[in-house]
Amino acid sequence: MKRYGGMFVVGVLAVCVGFAISMQISLGQNPDQGGLVPIGKVTPYQVELEKLQIEKDRAIEDLRVIEERLARIEKENAEDDTLVAGLVADLDRYKMAAGVLDVKGPGLIITIEDPLPAEGAEADIYGDIMTHFDLMLSLVNRLKESGAEAISINGNRLVNLTEMVLAGDNVNINSNPTASPYKLLVIGDPDTMEAAVTIKFGIISTMRDMYNLRVSIEKAEELAIARYNGSVTNFRYAQPVVTEQDAGGNA
Repeated sequence: MKRYGGMFVVGVLAVCVGFAISMQISLGQNPDQGGLVPIGKVTPYQVELEKLQIEKDRAIEDLRVIEERLARIEKENAEDDTLVAGLVADLDRYKMAAGVLDVKGPGLIITIEDPLPAEGAEADIYGDIMTHFDLMLSLVNRLKESGAEAISINGNRLVNLTEMVLAGDNVNINSNPTASPYKLLVIGDPDTMEAAVTIKFGIISTMRDMYNLRVSIEKAEELAIARYNGSVTNFRYAQPVVTEQDAGGNA
């Protein structure tokens, strides 16, 4: 009975965490996308944005409190129940894969800056990285191919839902405006990832030789990358597939 009681408690709190995450996500979404806003409407939009940000921060804090409570209960039950211990380990792996956990580990610090302007010339407000931000996408893909387990760019955690688009004089990552210099924190095997991106005629070589971008790479024994706190798509069309085995088990 103790085993099933522990599993029930863990299940209930897991549902609470999911609910808190959904609340945080919905508060982070803004239905007003793009377009020109008249000057007279700027202030009300700013006030509303600040309110939403405060509500989102509160939701995030509530989520952290619930997660800490869940972690304590999980630990207590896992010490006495190997089945719960396995469930907790699986849950942590899924959370890390989804990017909703703070993580740490060895990796690389990659900094990318625009070329220095020629003497007497004014720097382009858009910058070479912004007009060629597809280079950043290529770099991220090479890192993933070489085993990167977590990546952030200027504090923005990259997940499956991350978008990277040119918006005005900024590159938006997770809907957050970013600008040069770009600092990538990447957790994974430092030697493998460095070899993959610095290979001759590879992505780093292209950035430096063809676009004169200033790129530095530093290995780190331990990096900390914060969790993803952006908006997540509300699934309207995709539904989980229930197999005959699942249906039979629930009958």
